[in-house]
Amino acid sequence: MKRDRIRITIRGAVQGVGFRPFIYHLATELSLGGWIVNCAQGVLIEAEGLPEVLEHFCLRLQKEKPAHAIIQSLASTNLPPIDEKHFEIRESDQGGGKTALILPDLATCAECVSEVLDPTDRRYRYPFNNCTHCGPRFSIIEALPYDRVHTSMKKFTMCTDCEREYRDPANRRFHAEPIACPRCGPRLQLWDSLGKTLAADDAALHRAAGQIRAGKILALKGLGGFQLLVDARAHGAIARLRARKHRAEKPFGVMFPSLEALRSQCRVDDLEERLLLSSESPIVLMQKLASPVPLLDGAVAPNNPNLGVMLPYTPLHHLLLRDLGFPVVATSGNLSDEPICIDESEALERLGGIADFYLIHDRPIVRHVDDSIVRVVHGREMILRRARGFAPLPIALRQAQPNVLALGAHLKSTVALSVKRNIFVSQHIGDLSTQPAYDAFARAVADLPALYDVKPDLVAHDLHPEYLSTRFAVQLAAPKVAVQHHWAHVAACMAENDLEPPLLGVAWDGTGYGYDGTIWGGEFFLVKEACWQRFAHFRTFLLPGGDAAVKEPRRSALGLLYEIFGEELWDQPELLTAFSASEQKTLRRMLTKRINAPITSSAGRLFDGVAALAGLRDRSSFEGQAAMELEFAIDPMVEESYPFSLGEDVPCLIDWAPALRALLVDRRNQLPVGRIAARFHHMLGDAIVAVARRAGEKQVALSGGCFQNRYLTERVIDQLRANEFQPYWHQRIPPNDGGIAPGQIYLAEKIHARTLTNAL
Repeated sequence: MKRDRIRITIRGAVQGVGFRPFIYHLATELSLGGWIVNCAQGVLIEAEGLPEVLEHFCLRLQKEKPAHAIIQSLASTNLPPIDEKHFEIRESDQGGGKTALILPDLATCAECVSEVLDPTDRRYRYPFNNCTHCGPRFSIIEALPYDRVHTSMKKFTMCTDCEREYRDPANRRFHAEPIACPRCGPRLQLWDSLGKTLAADDAALHRAAGQIRAGKILALKGLGGFQLLVDARAHGAIARLRARKHRAEKPFGVMFPSLEALRSQCRVDDLEERLLLSSESPIVLMQKLASPVPLLDGAVAPNNPNLGVMLPYTPLHHLLLRDLGFPVVATSGNLSDEPICIDESEALERLGGIADFYLIHDRPIVRHVDDSIVRVVHGREMILRRARGFAPLPIALRQAQPNVLALGAHLKSTVALSVKRNIFVSQHIGDLSTQPAYDAFARAVADLPALYDVKPDLVAHDLHPEYLSTRFAVQLAAPKVAVQHHWAHVAACMAENDLEPPLLGVAWDGTGYGYDGTIWGGEFFLVKEACWQRFAHFRTFLLPGGDAAVKEPRRSALGLLYEIFGEELWDQPELLTAFSASEQKTLRRMLTKRINAPITSSAGRLFDGVAALAGLRDRSSFEGQAAMELEFAIDPMVEESYPFSLGEDVPCLIDWAPALRALLVDRRNQLPVGRIAARFHHMLGDAIVAVARRAGEKQVALSGGCFQNRYLTERVIDQLRANEFQPYWHQRIPPNDGGIAPGQIYLAEKIHARTLTNAL
């Protein structure tokens, strides 16, 4: 009978997911001859057999692929048959351009957890168990293709049992590159604060649990870096952690030993449960129960109706939480605003004033990968911090692009790289205000091009000339493209949602350098094929003290009041109670002389100012605190809205002054803060709908840090839909500045080719 032979090239996330054994079993079942090999582009298959069987093989491999595999493209060509009867897995091919997708680190699968908890299994209580379905990937890979010799596991020589499993196509550990066991794999040690070894292996784990029970702070070397763990029930331990970490009020994440324990503290819907149990296993922001079973200390998340929760996602976490039987605070192993530590010696130095003990292991971490943070917004997940479980999976573009390296912004930094039709986005790096964060940023900038063996054709950076990421761009050889911050926000939403112009883009955040040299942040763009026009923005006001206003919402409030009342403000002492007489004198001079008082249209600073005027908060201990508390204060029973006006000229001016005047009346009348917060949020939604009507475009893209506000985002989506607009918002790329880099890539070639025009 006639036999055919085909060559199949599959691109996507097909390495490290059990794809080769899957193909081997499928081809063997169908009696096909040939081979499969990992290559730098993905996997390459040659298969030979009857024509109808080959067709069936191609259909089944796409329908039955492993759960974590992502097939982006499948191309086949016909070859002359060579009468090959048997199918085999060959050694990896190192040649060709590197376009294979690197899989994120995956949470431990149920089978591996079961083995770790089984006293009869050879991996009983082994904290580094994994298989092709789970375990480290992005945090250990050094180069493509994804083979053990290209990972930090290369230092561990497999024992005969592991080697047998690794070579057996019928075993779920077949070519599981991080495969290990107690005989041949990584091992634990417990150190004291000076780095002296106190215990090893399982004894180290037991003693570490004992230190947490005793109220001590444990630095644990996890999957992508160090975490700081304390008893989530112990007020004193949490207070010490806050003092040492310089984190006064910002909520901590909590790891629960089980879903049942978590349900005693939070409302858990079906999607949230799926996220918690998924292979991504992120921190999920969830609503606390009104009357939870007393379990957590209030210092975990003070004045916050939500809780960031997660479940154990490595064998080490499963064993530790099982031994403890109670939830622990699990926060990044760093000082605030720094990247997490990944190396033991680095941890001793940087966490020396924080941790009492260190539970470490000897598997090197190639790159830091923090825990991802997700919340459910309007029935789907929204990533707020994109790292473990999600990075570095790409955004797919419709058309191939030049190789663009994007350096992101300054806060919540990420970098990104485009390779043909893919935008690869790095893990969360952090704020570039500290030397460790800047060093981590520099490593990430070098890391992505090295992984994919790509020389960038363009380097995209923020328009702000003083951002460290902008200054870093000067050092790079490729041509530079400056991308306006809020354009990048909207472009990121367009790229993620595969949107084409025309549309209205809404970009609301705290700070972004505008084309006119002022601080933008409450922006609307009319996006056409070859033109992005600033179509509307909030009325501007002065920010006395500039960056100081970010930490002092009272300063934003003062700028808003000065914009409304001018010099008459100083004759209204009831509006100035947040400031001493000497502060008023200094601030008056700033505003009158416009000294260190930049102009802004920022929605984020508008939120801050309203929070201060509503009596919620004059000073913030972390970014976004005032705006969060304004959201938390909303009375859901209130439906009315504050008034605003919309100018006729383009760009249309959204004047918030009528709203603030009404707010001041409400305050004088001592109306509840919940009503004030609700009316303000409703005004914002009304403003978006009004501008959308004026713009006349059905598609509306929502981006920027303000859309992390769940109440605002869900209300705006509902209002737009009710008025026959089609809203789009973020899901897998953060709406905050963590999404700037992919937006820069989306626009870089267009700006470089001068196909975009700017209309202010």
